[in-house]
Amino acid sequence: MSVAFLVYVAVIVVPFARRKPRPSGDSSAFTWHFFVPCRDEEAVIGDTIRYLRSTFPQAHVWIVDDDSDDRTAEIVTGLRVRDSVADPNLHMVRRRRPHARTGKGDALNAAYAQLVAFQGLREDYDRVVVVVVDADGRPAPDCLDVCSAGHLFGDPRVGAVQVDVWMSNRDTPPSSRSRLGRMFGLKLAQLQDLEFRTAIAAIQTSRRYTGTISMGGNGQFTRMSALASIGGAELEPWRGSLLEDFELGVHLLIAGWRTEFTADTHVSQEALYSLRRFLTQRTRWGQGTMQCGRYLRRIWDSAHISTFGAAEMMYYLAQPWLQLLGSLIYPIPFLVFLGATVTDPSRMGAWFTDGGWILFAIYGTFGLAPFVVWGPIYQWKCLRSKNFLRGLGMGLAYALYIYTFYITSWRALARLVRGRNGWTKTRRNTERAAVAVDS
Repeated sequence: MSVAFLVYVAVIVVPFARRKPRPSGDSSAFTWHFFVPCRDEEAVIGDTIRYLRSTFPQAHVWIVDDDSDDRTAEIVTGLRVRDSVADPNLHMVRRRRPHARTGKGDALNAAYAQLVAFQGLREDYDRVVVVVVDADGRPAPDCLDVCSAGHLFGDPRVGAVQVDVWMSNRDTPPSSRSRLGRMFGLKLAQLQDLEFRTAIAAIQTSRRYTGTISMGGNGQFTRMSALASIGGAELEPWRGSLLEDFELGVHLLIAGWRTEFTADTHVSQEALYSLRRFLTQRTRWGQGTMQCGRYLRRIWDSAHISTFGAAEMMYYLAQPWLQLLGSLIYPIPFLVFLGATVTDPSRMGAWFTDGGWILFAIYGTFGLAPFVVWGPIYQWKCLRSKNFLRGLGMGLAYALYIYTFYITSWRALARLVRGRNGWTKTRRNTERAAVAVDS
């Protein structure tokens, strides 16, 4: 397993390192609609609306209030109507319980249904693009032009484009009372930035060769005609998985659309400072990946997905299960060594110094190298720094960071077994109380 993963990492590093920027397009050739799902987002939604309306004045912004308990709806209404004049490009979709708080996919479907009614037959759906942005999201000012490029939405075969994701607070320490808390929170934010801008971006870049680029929950651009092709009469292109973004990409690929990824632009979001909130978020992602395993048969049977592409998607969907298996297998050599040392310490000491240590060195190398490599790459490719030692330190920290996924995979399995499939909102750094819905 370790050798296979090391080879996999080596394969995806090369195209990522060799990637060059490509020409942009003309965003005026399309109509743009931002979907912003919100649930108790009073801390960030006002600034997000102001940013989107000022940066992309030609675009429509649809705020989906998922029955918030705070002032989210009040803030949106106040920004929408100024001096008794309504902003024609700012819309609010209100959801109410018991039909609200059933997942991000359902919230997006509600906005999509409203958009269908708003658009009617006035415009060619091929030239309408829906952009999903988190409530704290900040798409780069050039994102519309970049996504209009000839190899992206300029190609009528492309149904969706995922842009790179950056962490907006990667250089801002949290307001913790302790110095250790500030250092830990800042490092956690930086590691999330490293993960998205190197490892995830490299995986997405390599998927261009397999035709299996996946969608993310933030910075997800989808052609409206593509959404219509999978939404059906129910107007539900997003489905019930906790990983609704990946699930959307699966349905688009099965339907014959191409998906693309670009690192020539990005969307910024807030990284989490809290390890507890981070584990909650990644548990939801892991559980969503497990749920999407139900599409394996359809992926393999699809005439639009190559065998190579189906194998790549199967490998991705197997990740939580491999992490569960690995957490059981990887400790075995250390436990055997520890048991033998307790039984006969002198014999094991002689064995270790006579060359047995090489096995542990190789074991550690295969276990760490695939993750450590991203530290220097992040330093060089993203931060434009030649500080190799700092990059190596970031790589070692990233290896520890990745091992938290063994914890979240077990938590995801526990939730799956207990039938807890509800969507749990990850709190912002400024929020005090968690909000969760389980079913």
